[in-house]
Amino acid sequence: MKICMLGSGALGSTIGGQLAAAGLDVYLFDIWEEHVSAMINRGLKIIEPPSERLVKVRATTNLREIEPVDLIIILVKSFNTRKAIENALSIIGDKTMVLSLQNGLGNEEILVDVLGKTRVICGKTYVGGVLIGPGEVLAGVTGKLTYIGESDGEMTERIVEVGRLFNQAGIETTVSDNSYGIIWSKLLINIATGALAAITRLPYGVLNTMEDVIGCSAEAVSEAVAVAKASGVDLSINDPREIWYKATEGLPPEFKTSMLQDIEKGSVTEIDYINGSVVRLGEKYNIPTPVNKTLVTCIKGIEFQQKMSENDN
Repeated sequence: MKICMLGSGALGSTIGGQLAAAGLDVYLFDIWEEHVSAMINRGLKIIEPPSERLVKVRATTNLREIEPVDLIIILVKSFNTRKAIENALSIIGDKTMVLSLQNGLGNEEILVDVLGKTRVICGKTYVGGVLIGPGEVLAGVTGKLTYIGESDGEMTERIVEVGRLFNQAGIETTVSDNSYGIIWSKLLINIATGALAAITRLPYGVLNTMEDVIGCSAEAVSEAVAVAKASGVDLSINDPREIWYKATEGLPPEFKTSMLQDIEKGSVTEIDYINGSVVRLGEKYNIPTPVNKTLVTCIKGIEFQQKMSENDN
């Protein structure tokens, strides 16, 4: 199976490197030239304490170098999903599958709108990654689960084969018949930790010691659970504190959420697709979401302040 990682930042590098290390035919695509150059020239260094390894990978900034593939794993930021998949049409063949492992809600709908329903498969992963520098990633793979499934829940040969290959590569994967449930379960994880980490600027190791932060997280997740139930979603986890600990377990203390990484880089976050999606659905179903509204406002404020600072410079 030929695979392309469409977006090879922190998480894309972690998963793509894991697949490549297992001998799978995988290309890592990204627009960050320095990162891609480092992977081509030196390999991808994957650090998962206490071990680290250098993995030989194929990487490129030019999709024209890649022939049509069997599977595209898309891991760009949610606000870039449409542009990314439209730019990747040249590597989509007659039977190409597209799997989103992105954060937030709405990515699968965008992919279906561009490609049609039959090409799109669903998934969420609890694997984590932090880019330390070009060609170097701090990974959290061991003990972190991944779930994939067809949008209609059917156990097809193709989805079973993708699950088999992931497991073969050491990415512990379950094929589920509840695709929207697994998407929401990961959304709850992002709601539990993402915005709070970005606002406080704290890694998981410190966040886990702060009862006030954990309590605030539980309130935000409780709002999201209520919205999910109103939407008719079958959740595998309902307890807000269990969701918090599921988000943080097994990761190094210095590990940072993707939203905190975005804030530290001065980048736009995915807040609209995470906490923001809960706020919008809460309005639709007349469910109050004051904690999530506050978290969205705080992140928007930080983004605005960073933009103003850039303009001043």
